[in-house]
Amino acid sequence: MQSNNHLVEMINIHKWFGGVCALKGVDFHVGYREIVGLLGDNGAGKSTLIKILSGFFPPDEGKIFFEGKECHFTSPREARALGIETIYQEAAMVPKMSVMRNIFMGREPIKYKLGTVRLLDIPFMERESMRALEGVDLRLRSPHALVEELSGGQRQGVAIARAMYFKSKLVILDEPTNNLSVKESQRVLEFIKELKNQGISSIFISHNLYHVYPVADRIVVLSHGEKVGDFKKEETSIEEITKLIVLP
Repeated sequence: MQSNNHLVEMINIHKWFGGVCALKGVDFHVGYREIVGLLGDNGAGKSTLIKILSGFFPPDEGKIFFEGKECHFTSPREARALGIETIYQEAAMVPKMSVMRNIFMGREPIKYKLGTVRLLDIPFMERESMRALEGVDLRLRSPHALVEELSGGQRQGVAIARAMYFKSKLVILDEPTNNLSVKESQRVLEFIKELKNQGISSIFISHNLYHVYPVADRIVVLSHGEKVGDFKKEETSIEEITKLIVLP
């Protein structure tokens, strides 16, 4: 039975790929204004679980509830329409496009439309994209700066600013600190904490426990497609979590 105290509740989730069972009866939930660290080694089932939650493919068994209502996502667009935004390390941004166009991608405001001709409201996009960036204390010289000119940490900041601007309720961050410097990683952790300050829940997926542990409210560990740990941070330790991650 779903709980009204949970923003997201996934119950008894199973997923097979051919003869391989990727998820075996996983229960997973996220509370309101909660940062959940989702950990596990390669092949643990982390990516499969979040792809089900974000609408990339359906579960073979199990139920998903969002804000107390059962959901049957058939595409990422449907999940996004409910307020579930997924930020992937490699695919979060289009490098050859400007920061402004990336923030409004797929949600461009139209100033004028005549038949198939559309005129975008560029002044609005310029103004609002800079306001979105200020919301995460990310100060860029221009909304027309190309994403390929930004550092990895700045790109993550732009993606998070986009999620905050469009009032996402849940942000899923898949390896957001991967391949970043120590300084950039710390900045991304600050962005994640700012999501919570804005009332937005998040799922922080990573191999790096030392990045997840400082910011997470709760930590969930998957191993071989099963949930093997679910702890409030203050009830566990880095050493205990590490032992679960490396289970044979």
